[in-house]
Amino acid sequence: MALALTLIADTHLPRRARDLPAEVWAAVEGADVVLHAGDWVDVALLDALEERSRRLVGVVGNNDHGELRDRLPEVARVDLDGVATAVVHETGAAAGREARCAAAFPDVDLLVFGHSHIPWDTTAPGGLRLLNPGSPTDRRRQPHCTYLTAVADAGRLRDVVLHRLPPRR
Repeated sequence: MALALTLIADTHLPRRARDLPAEVWAAVEGADVVLHAGDWVDVALLDALEERSRRLVGVVGNNDHGELRDRLPEVARVDLDGVATAVVHETGAAAGREARCAAAFPDVDLLVFGHSHIPWDTTAPGGLRLLNPGSPTDRRRQPHCTYLTAVADAGRLRDVVLHRLPPRR
């Protein structure tokens, strides 16, 4: 059965925004699985995502402390309709990322990561797909705040879309 996915990271609530944008909440509520690649900052977002998601897979980021560290792993592994998936926060420098991650996650089809706030979509020579959704709340030097949606379907990842959010008022 195909699974609709919503991928987010680096939400930094409530430091960078009071809440997730309405479009992101709509994507969360419409997804079969939500993947959050860390830097939640406030446990209230974890609670809200657990409540509003059908299924949530999340990891701790470098800006997450206290209860977030108690409740979230550093690496999460999950099978999404035959797509072996891992979620982490940091993968290191962009240079050499594909080879480094393929070596670290040899049994994974999809690696979702965050930390840089920079959207990323590449495939390592061995087939590992690396996705960073950017940030829906803190674009840093990027032109837009972003998140990703995709579909996991019978061992394939398809329909990967980077969503650019309108500027906040």
